[in-house]
Amino acid sequence: MDNVLNFSRGSTPLLISMPHPGILLTPAVEAGLVEEAKHLSDTDWHIPRLYDFADELGASILEACYSRYVIDLNRPADDAPLYASATTGLFPTILFTGEPLYRAGCEPSSAERARYLAEIWAPYHQTLAGELARIKAEFGYALLFDAHSIRSSVPHLFDGLLPDFNLGTNAGASCDPQLSERLLAVCAAARDYSQVLNGRFKGGHITRHYGQPQTHVHAIQLELAQCTYMEEQVPFDYREDLAEPTQEVIRDLLQAMLTWGREHYGR
Repeated sequence: MDNVLNFSRGSTPLLISMPHPGILLTPAVEAGLVEEAKHLSDTDWHIPRLYDFADELGASILEACYSRYVIDLNRPADDAPLYASATTGLFPTILFTGEPLYRAGCEPSSAERARYLAEIWAPYHQTLAGELARIKAEFGYALLFDAHSIRSSVPHLFDGLLPDFNLGTNAGASCDPQLSERLLAVCAAARDYSQVLNGRFKGGHITRHYGQPQTHVHAIQLELAQCTYMEEQVPFDYREDLAEPTQEVIRDLLQAMLTWGREHYGR
């Protein structure tokens, strides 16, 4: 498959992963979607635009191009569940609302899905693993920031409204606790935003699998409420007036990661 991912190599120990901003569909997926699903409502909309300053910080950036409706890059290849509560799997069959993603009998075949695993999921994770290994070889450690967003209210998945900044570290297992506390403090210092560490979102497969602080790879996920930078309803417009102050907080988070790394590792 063409246009599976976009990748740019940076000059610092920081890699930003964006597994869910893609909107490309395969013919088999597109042909089977229910009408509501054609809006791609569960996309992490505009994430590359929101992080368009990150190359100035020297970050490596990995961005997926295919929709999570084709295959979810933040799920393990064996599709083992990540949450005890409602969620979606490696090959989603429901929308975040709980409604069916496909018309009856119109899901992609097992052969199609095996192809998505080999040609979309595998290249993303090979690139991710390879870049983390390169960074660690150069600096002695690596910092992984997994960038996500979601509507602030999704009753099927969680009660009430999400905090604005949802940091996840697999309940403290994916990064040094001093790093996560520093990032939480950055969010807490930002006026007009709410925050939580390891609340509803503790980090998906990427955070849990690659975050290995005992081997000096520190991973943290940010699940950002979309009301902080865009309209949450169709046509999902980007709101510069909302996004600009939100970008400043994200910039502070990324800079805090880099500063912690230099202080902790001496480089």
